Amino acid sequence: MFESLGEKLNNAFKKFRNKGKLTEADVKAGMREIKLALLEADVNFKVVRDFIKIVSERAVGAEVLESLLPAQQVIKIVNEELTRLMGGSQAKLTIASQPPTVIMMVGLQGAGKTTHAGKLAGLYKKQGKKPLLVACDVYRPAAIKQLQIVGEKLDIPVFTLGDKISPVQIAKEGIKFANQKGYDMVFIDTAGRLQIDEVLMEELKNIKAEVNPTEILLTVDSMIGQESVNVAQTFNDLLDITGVILTKLDGDTRGGAALSIRYVTGKPIKFVGTGEKLDTIEPFHPDRMASRILGMGDVLTLIDKAQAAYDEKQAAALEQKMRQQTFTLDDYLEQLAQLKSMGNLDQIMGMMPGVKPGALKDAKIDEKVLARTEAIIHSMTRKEREKPEIINASRKKRIAAGSGTSVEEVNKLLKQFDQMLKMMKQFTDMGKSRHGKKMLGRMKMPF
Repeated sequence: MFESLGEKLNNAFKKFRNKGKLTEADVKAGMREIKLALLEADVNFKVVRDFIKIVSERAVGAEVLESLLPAQQVIKIVNEELTRLMGGSQAKLTIASQPPTVIMMVGLQGAGKTTHAGKLAGLYKKQGKKPLLVACDVYRPAAIKQLQIVGEKLDIPVFTLGDKISPVQIAKEGIKFANQKGYDMVFIDTAGRLQIDEVLMEELKNIKAEVNPTEILLTVDSMIGQESVNVAQTFNDLLDITGVILTKLDGDTRGGAALSIRYVTGKPIKFVGTGEKLDTIEPFHPDRMASRILGMGDVLTLIDKAQAAYDEKQAAALEQKMRQQTFTLDDYLEQLAQLKSMGNLDQIMGMMPGVKPGALKDAKIDEKVLARTEAIIHSMTRKEREKPEIINASRKKRIAAGSGTSVEEVNKLLKQFDQMLKMMKQFTDMGKSRHGKKMLGRMKMPF
């Protein structure tokens, strides 16, 4: 994510780091590099012009030129101004005081609007809401079926009246249905359209007038860069949107859309799509995104992901097993499942402080290794999972054949598990002291 921009900005910062004290000429030279980095990232030229002006004014002030660590001060200023550029603070979804909250999803064809209507509904379902999806795309072949498949995967109902009734009427009836059945959130999936399609764009205005949505969210493909800003401007002029969902952000190495949309439209990015799976959607935090761009990590989002995957009852049971030294390969498998539920491991590593954008491009984390580990453990008998020490050469051959792996991989897993048990024993022994008990009591998994 924003790998190219991050690398170029960090290269620009080297001009500052190599100086003990900065002069105005040094600042000017460094700003030229930052300007080029932003323009190459497809950031709107007006945004770049104003950004460089503000950062330059701050960078030639006393806080930098008289600082003992001027390079760090410049990076701090860039971080603060990037955060401000993207909105300053998180813009949350508005929840209606009188349910249902009606979310109207709009966007161009192919931006991922239908999928993200489902992702967003799924996100709020996890938070205790009762969402309903309403199928108003009566034009694209199989659009209704696509929404029904998404709804089925998330166990969220889909309201449809087929493709013979006007979308305005379907939206109206969908909200009436939600009121009758007690759904407190309604996500209206409208037809994807082209900007030049005046008839369909007029239809959006009619749906808005009929249902008076709480939010109008524009789904934009971040990969189209500067064009995404033009799309956002057009839809905003027509509908006065309330926010943006940026999709495909996991594949966006430039970052032009994220850095331009708020400035140009005045409307916040509220969510970002970071993958193909139905749980890959995150609230947009400008400060965290600025930190990611500059290679400072994103510990808070990492904690959010860990907490979402964290099961308190499992953790308590696990701590007990660690104390009693009864940790089995089944427990090991449970920990792997919790790790996987946190999401893409490359993205997780990218949130670590000090891991600069692009640093992992040649060091891919092989998630297939986790799948092979699961297969190996699933190929064991219950007794073997509880007492791996009984696994002899013939058993290893059977497990390898059953899991589609090799005896070497089975041996490697057993060795790793044995090392983990030894480490746990050290913690347990340490726990016999008063200080050790405190440390052990604070331990929670997954790490």
